[in-house]
Amino acid sequence: MPTIKEIKERLATIDDLDHPLFEELILDGRAGVQAAISKRKRELQKQVDEDLRLEKMLAYEKELYTQGIHLIAGVDEVGRGPLAGPVVAAAVILPKACKIPGLNDSKKIPKSKHKEIYEAVLQNAIAIGIGIKDNHVIDQVNIYEATKLAMLEAIGQLEPQPQHLLIDAMKLDLPIPQTSIIKGDANSLSIAAASIVAKVTRDQMMEEFDKEYPGYDFAKNAGYGTAKHLAGLVQLGVTPIHRRSFEPVKSMCED
Repeated sequence: MPTIKEIKERLATIDDLDHPLFEELILDGRAGVQAAISKRKRELQKQVDEDLRLEKMLAYEKELYTQGIHLIAGVDEVGRGPLAGPVVAAAVILPKACKIPGLNDSKKIPKSKHKEIYEAVLQNAIAIGIGIKDNHVIDQVNIYEATKLAMLEAIGQLEPQPQHLLIDAMKLDLPIPQTSIIKGDANSLSIAAASIVAKVTRDQMMEEFDKEYPGYDFAKNAGYGTAKHLAGLVQLGVTPIHRRSFEPVKSMCED
């Protein structure tokens, strides 16, 4: 009779919930074997559920594939709301039907998984572009226009150029056909890929700013108006990376 360890090793090699090994082992009355069966079935069901979720997030891409369009760029940004730092946009072209486990709207990915999924996107992507517009540009043209400029910069870096753009809730003045998708980072894998690239890029920038301007907790709040950030503003004043068109920074500068 095989040991429980040996059975666990056999279970680890199967990738189908209907595998006959499950039927064979169900007759083994040992509690450890039954626990191992249950555990492996849960793991496989989790994989099935994740594959279905990813498949659902490819709906917009699959519609374009049927039209012979394969170079599809997802476009997204992060950093529209913070009081400090740049707005960062990313444009990502993934291979046809590319599924990266765990890829989702960056706000739904645990912080501990950001770098891992970011690296997976870098490894799989056909092309990636990144656009950055700092606080000075944001103050000059407003955050909405600065976001557009960052997206245009990101798309302009793509090689090859995309045949179609999937953009998170935005329309751009470009000759490339495009689809604006509400909550796009949760409904398109291409946009989700752009979301995590933009997020990790901006977070790394804010971590560096935290070293340059300590006391505002930039490494943790990414420039958003948290209690520690606001306390830093009161105690230390406005830094060169703060957005002077955003309150309460605007009133502090006027005072």
